[in-house]
Amino acid sequence: MKPTFLIIATALTLLAGCASNSQPDTPPKELIDFDASVSLDSSWSLSIGDGLGRARYPITPARDGGTLFAASADGQLVAIDADDGEQRWTRDLDTGISSGLSAIAGQLYVGTQDGDVLALDQEDGDEVWSSRVSSEVLAAPQPNSNLVIVQSADGNITALDRRNGSEAWVFDSSEPALTLRGTATPQVIDQVSFVGLSDGRLATLDNRNGETLWDMRIATPQGRSEVERLVDVDAQPLLTQDGRLYVTSYNGRLVALEATSGETLWEREQSSYLTPLLVGDTLITVDEDSHITALDALSGRVLWQSEQLEGRRLTAPAQANGYVVVGDFDGYLHLLDVDNGELAGRTRVNGSGISQRPLTDGTRIHALANDGRLETFELQD
Repeated sequence: MKPTFLIIATALTLLAGCASNSQPDTPPKELIDFDASVSLDSSWSLSIGDGLGRARYPITPARDGGTLFAASADGQLVAIDADDGEQRWTRDLDTGISSGLSAIAGQLYVGTQDGDVLALDQEDGDEVWSSRVSSEVLAAPQPNSNLVIVQSADGNITALDRRNGSEAWVFDSSEPALTLRGTATPQVIDQVSFVGLSDGRLATLDNRNGETLWDMRIATPQGRSEVERLVDVDAQPLLTQDGRLYVTSYNGRLVALEATSGETLWEREQSSYLTPLLVGDTLITVDEDSHITALDALSGRVLWQSEQLEGRRLTAPAQANGYVVVGDFDGYLHLLDVDNGELAGRTRVNGSGISQRPLTDGTRIHALANDGRLETFELQD
């Protein structure tokens, strides 16, 4: 099953060079009844602007301490008490928001449809600095101790000084004629940035100057048409504390690497544009068919696979209190037991759908629906 693509006109396709959001070719499986072992109790909810907008921008919320930050495509930013949903401040930007949010060390980072990157004060939403990059920003800006790394829609990687937003370096990346609608979020540590590219490569950049330390091909284009040859690395690489790197690719492979050298530890054929999840030594992936697979993270051995939610356009997986959490196109949240993949719980936010990874903290789940409804649930065994 492959995504379908909407091409409005040749001129627009040449200008945008982007495929639309992926859609399943086969109908989604009907939901089945099951005996739930955990319930999801709603704690609070509120509405955030126009939500993700018609373009379904990947505007994922962020949390820092007890404050949750959310935004909408029409430029509304909100700081919320994560416990009770009380709004601490709101701000309306003069431009549309297009990226997920990052919140750390008292600052909030966000990218816009015009290619601006903003740093805001978490206390009141005041602007600390603003900087322009080469194109629209879809991936959440990623800060480390000194820089904010931004991957823009044209594939370029820009490093900005975290203090004032001044440009430190730019890594130029050429884009294929046709790509998935989206860009990978860089995985950033102080020394290096791991970036997935739309030509199927993973690059490791030196954060001192933006030079490539090593790169490797995760997926190789195959087929005759541009659609068949799509090989985006569209998910954020997953880095472990002991230096393992897990990378997914569309029409390609799931690869486990040694992060320092790029040496392959294991690999398996799998097409995915979603960021994997690590729970202990179990790696959870969601492929393009919305099959959920659990693997031994050290060997790549399959532990279990669930096809019960096939075709339901699942989000990237999250983890809450020993359960795998995913949202779907019809606005449902699903919980699966991380040990065996059995369905454990389900609830619905609303019918607009959930396309962004739920944000979790212990037994709490924050879910943002496509129309902007933000709802928080508590797990009750």
